[in-house]
Amino acid sequence: MTLTIYGIPASRAVRPLWAATELGLDFQHVPLDYQGGGTRTPEFLAINPNGHVPAVVDARPEGEVVLWESMACALYIARHHGPADGASITPASPREDAEALRWSFWAVTEAEADALTVLMHRLVMPEARRKPELALAAERRLAAPLRVIEQHLQRQQDAGHRHLAADRFTVADLCAASVLNWARPSTTLMDAHPLTHGWILRCMARPAYVQVREFG
Repeated sequence: MTLTIYGIPASRAVRPLWAATELGLDFQHVPLDYQGGGTRTPEFLAINPNGHVPAVVDARPEGEVVLWESMACALYIARHHGPADGASITPASPREDAEALRWSFWAVTEAEADALTVLMHRLVMPEARRKPELALAAERRLAAPLRVIEQHLQRQQDAGHRHLAADRFTVADLCAASVLNWARPSTTLMDAHPLTHGWILRCMARPAYVQVREFG
């Protein structure tokens, strides 16, 4: 069985790469950049006709599985390549699986676009090209979803848990933190949501994530 992950860590491909590394999987990494036309070749378009990374190809005994969309890739890897033993990132119960699904979809629908705007216009883009008004508007919109996750983390903390789905790091944390990490350049948002900020920092400090960021 061979698992192949296409994409560079400086893209949404960080999510399946992180999941596979957390699980200690033996996988093939194809560091395909989303710039320069590499995702528009006939060979890659045969894998993902959308022309985006990440893409995952899982050569299984029963036949090849091909999928795209970063959250789907990470959730698939956790579900089908990790042990549901209550120790790994793989959900170990229907409730944990539900948490992984809802926080992953929540991150994409409620936070990703605005978090990316904050990242680009507070940090990544050359200063002359940044538009602070766009970052400010995105921060205002993010206040509502960040309040939701802050309240959830408070309830988890009250129950003795430091993570979204359980008392351990799971794929739910991986998927949601990979999005909310983009909002960290906003000190206003992070200061207003200290539990969320601390949780993001713990997730980003995990050895598997640090290792993935060093991939070519």
